Amino acid sequence: MRTGSEPTTARSALRARLWLSVWGLVWAVFGTAAFALVGRPGWAAACGVLWLVVTVDMTVILKHMREGPHYQPGRDIPPYRPPENRSR
Repeated sequence: MRTGSEPTTARSALRARLWLSVWGLVWAVFGTAAFALVGRPGWAAACGVLWLVVTVDMTVILKHMREGPHYQPGRDIPPYRPPENRSR
């Protein structure tokens, strides 16, 4: 059932995001090393920046996972109640 409050009460699949970040991290590290070895400093720098972004994203994901079910509810936590007073 849709309540209209989905944007404010949406849940994120943190485990899926974590594994996608791990996959991105592996490719960013590989790309940085490969482009540096073949003498492409621009592409190596781009992969290095991507490496930094993925690392920050993984840090945020792990922080949210450690916060527990209050901040990131699992399947056993019921959905949030929609706001009682909705103005139309």
